Amino acid sequence: MLILATILSGLSLLMSILLFIKLKGIGMALFAKLAAAALSLEWAFLGAIGAVLGWVYWAYWAIPVGVVGAGIMFWYGWRNTRNHDGFEKAFGVGWEDQIPPQQAKRMVKRRWSFYLKMKAFPEPLWERNVPFWTVPNSDRQLLCDIWRPGDGVTSGLAFIFFHGSGWAAGDKDFGTRPFFNHLVAQGHTVMDVAYRLCPEVQINEMVGDVKRAVAWMKDNAENYGVDPGKIVLAGGSAGAHVAMLGAYTPNHSDFTPDELKNVDLSVCGMVAYYAPVDLEAGYIPWREVNPNADLPSPPIGTIIESREAFKYAGRMDILLGGSPEEVPEVYKMAAPITHVNSETPPTLFFQGNTDVLVPVKPTKALYSKLVQAGVPAVMVIFPITEHMFDFMFPQFSPPAQSALYDVDRFLVLLLNKD
Repeated sequence: MLILATILSGLSLLMSILLFIKLKGIGMALFAKLAAAALSLEWAFLGAIGAVLGWVYWAYWAIPVGVVGAGIMFWYGWRNTRNHDGFEKAFGVGWEDQIPPQQAKRMVKRRWSFYLKMKAFPEPLWERNVPFWTVPNSDRQLLCDIWRPGDGVTSGLAFIFFHGSGWAAGDKDFGTRPFFNHLVAQGHTVMDVAYRLCPEVQINEMVGDVKRAVAWMKDNAENYGVDPGKIVLAGGSAGAHVAMLGAYTPNHSDFTPDELKNVDLSVCGMVAYYAPVDLEAGYIPWREVNPNADLPSPPIGTIIESREAFKYAGRMDILLGGSPEEVPEVYKMAAPITHVNSETPPTLFFQGNTDVLVPVKPTKALYSKLVQAGVPAVMVIFPITEHMFDFMFPQFSPPAQSALYDVDRFLVLLLNKD
């Protein structure tokens, strides 16, 4: 028991220390931090058990170690699951009264549970590799997966999601199944999009693919029980960035494909997980974390194999055609804050304040401009939380569960908004 007490207490303290390590890039340390944060309350319980065992079996060195480790982890969980006033500021006092009881029954009831079941019953209908556009003069099809309620009872809301990628790597159906299962359990229809990446295309065409997905869903809304006026865009990291540009620029000529110039591409909301909203502000950090930042740029139009594509992740010079000094006007156009106006759709932001890849200051600036424009916006900044916090053990993670609590309410408010 002496050894067990020492191990449990030591593990709890070690994991709590990981939370405070400042990262310089993506690597195993990031995933270790994500595991420490996601299972913070589990580590806390282990530390508490180690301290108790140390007391009972005279392993007194395990008591302070376990108490400190457990205390830090409990504190982390509490800080990341506290209620906030974001919805009251965005939707007014009494915003909860706007949620019908039958919809409230399906939502997450608490910001954190020891284990959150993220599974839809009955099993969702999952259509894989549905083509939504074909690149002209080629057989290159853009594909998506469609998730919808297995009982056929839909809320009428479509949630179109764009995966994280560093604008160069990744694909649909990557670590999102628990999230999509939960959304389908709310009655929502999910469109999981595989959009084109760098260096095959640059920012304009990437956002164009976002709008092609919106147009396709509106064209097929009746088939899926979706209200064309209740489409929400969402994404993580770079996917959130291109989705936000699509949501904020429905009529922008540079971001709208020619075949969609006269099509209604408006959406009713945007959900952004750790989105890089100011690429000029993030240019230096991205170069620092990508050891391949100076690799020669392949010609635009080149399709890179998935294993090689990660070498070009975060390469804003490829995405935008140069550095901020070389093409400042492109960096400005690619910043969502440039396009904010009173017609911008309501937006929900999530980000960790220690995010190694995305600076938090531009996110706060964008939120402030939305509020000034009279746009309903909710910003949630999680303390001591990293990039991709929702990917690691979301069924246990305090910030991931707390974010899901907010997503449920945000979507229902949009669904019932005139």
